[in-house]
Amino acid sequence: MRTWDNTLDTAGITDPRLRDDYSRQRALVASYDRPAYLAVRLLLPTGLVPHVIAATAFMHHTDTVLDGEPTGQHETADEWEKEVRTALSSGDSNSPVLRALLHTISVNARLRPRVETFMAGARADKEFQGFGDEADYQKYMDEYSLPAFMLVASLLLSPDADPGASGQACRAYIDGHQRLDFVNDLSEDLRDARLTIPQETLRQHGVSRADLEQERDTPGTRAMLESLLTRARHDLLTSRALVEHVPAGNRSFTRALITVKILTAEAALAKGTAVLRAPADPSRTAALRMLVREYRRRGR
Repeated sequence: MRTWDNTLDTAGITDPRLRDDYSRQRALVASYDRPAYLAVRLLLPTGLVPHVIAATAFMHHTDTVLDGEPTGQHETADEWEKEVRTALSSGDSNSPVLRALLHTISVNARLRPRVETFMAGARADKEFQGFGDEADYQKYMDEYSLPAFMLVASLLLSPDADPGASGQACRAYIDGHQRLDFVNDLSEDLRDARLTIPQETLRQHGVSRADLEQERDTPGTRAMLESLLTRARHDLLTSRALVEHVPAGNRSFTRALITVKILTAEAALAKGTAVLRAPADPSRTAALRMLVREYRRRGR
């Protein structure tokens, strides 16, 4: 793995302020998702690494602002939305997050419309009040979750990838990813008074919000969690078709991205109602083996 300075050199990022901007985003991404950061550094072509990091950092920063969490810059969701739109129109910003993003857009023009679509749907997350049924969940997917994923996916996909087939694969991945996260993060979300399971799904299984909050191990709760996680795993397995739509150099990373989520789904299924107490994590041994396997495949 090249040093970070060599990575920036390979990506053609030479301006000192811009190098510092990218370095800040690198630290941010590494701090909140170390395994994903290592996969980016180990498995992607060197010249693409800073740009994937910049897109990921922007997505995470936006999500943090929408959730009302501190970012160190004191912006509200409305202020951040305005700042992003001003940056896109002017080509400059006082924010290191946006300066890195703007440079990445200048190198990868396909990213700009993805940023605009993502920001247009950001209200879906900011105004989230829960889901009435599966249709509400799918609407949230289309308005926010999928546009968020496409920030990175647009950098991974081949320029000549079939829009329909690649879009279906991306949709399958993020559907499985989001459904898995909503189940696996139940313990944390419920502490924040956020319920992400559709009311219709709760009724179908005879499960109440209190059952989840009080971590009740009931037949209905077990059946509901198993159903949701099985569906998530199925969608993630289906999304492996995405590998066919990325250049050869991006395939190891894409496989790893999908596989780690499949491993997480399997760990959550094995954990059962214990996910109501704490999230499930994939086997470290299995994840490490996968990373080593993909690193070797990338080398070949």
